[in-house]
Amino acid sequence: MRVLVIEDEVKIANALAKVLRSQGYAVDVEHNTDAGYAMASTEPYDVMIFDRLVPGTYDGVTLLKQLRKEHITTPTLLLTALGSTEQKTEGLDAGADDYLTKPFSIDELLARVRALLRRPREQQDTTLRVGKLLLNTSLHEASYDGENLSLTVKELALLEYLMRNAGRPLSKDQIISHVWDFDADVLPNTVEVYIRYLRNKIDERYDVTYIKTVRGVGYKLEV
Repeated sequence: MRVLVIEDEVKIANALAKVLRSQGYAVDVEHNTDAGYAMASTEPYDVMIFDRLVPGTYDGVTLLKQLRKEHITTPTLLLTALGSTEQKTEGLDAGADDYLTKPFSIDELLARVRALLRRPREQQDTTLRVGKLLLNTSLHEASYDGENLSLTVKELALLEYLMRNAGRPLSKDQIISHVWDFDADVLPNTVEVYIRYLRNKIDERYDVTYIKTVRGVGYKLEV
């Protein structure tokens, strides 16, 4: 899943990016709302994390209002040092899906990001299931028919995206935009390489064909 972080405090932004990437998320970071707006309005994100008082043409709340006016409904978590009820209400009324006051624990932030990822898909837990494939997005563990799969962080991220879109053909560009960072040096054949890794660990290992090639489009995962 792909996350946009807009945070002007470089140390905090870098720390957020580091911990999110360690959990398998692709992360883009901007330090002002002008660059943040350019990314949020043109790139496909699964979650956005804004600092409420980030500098630029917009503040975080005004930026969110503008994006919502443009029908960009990406789940959004607002971060702020301003924790009054009035300020929280203003952020939520602007279109924020959740609100987290600084200082906060990394565990709480990750839990809230997972909750936002679940919300639009109306999932009731953190487990994705396709046939005999299970993926626990909270524990970052995957299994096939009860047997654990040994996957790297990036392989897990790719599998999660395929499972969240099970049965839907996905192009290489779509996969790159959701699984890798915007600035990552990723070519279409990189997707082919990671698809092959997953096929080796799932399809070939268990003599199934879950990961299918869709000629002229890309790939899809289905039983």
